[in-house]
Amino acid sequence: MHWVLDVAFREDDCRIRVGEAAQNFAILRRIALNLLKKDKSTKLGIANKRLKAGWNVDYLAKLLGLAI
Repeated sequence: MHWVLDVAFREDDCRIRVGEAAQNFAILRRIALNLLKKDKSTKLGIANKRLKAGWNVDYLAKLLGLAI
């Protein structure tokens, strides 16, 4: 899991150090990773699914369960 977080989300390069922010962002990354792993509609890797969600609002809504 750490390898995927580091490669797809560049977790080791994160410079967030103030207060609880680092822990909060780590939780958000894990939630995002679980949503991306759960999606079986696209045959892409985690990093590419993340990019697709950033580019395509419809795909992002589908991942978040907001699609109609």
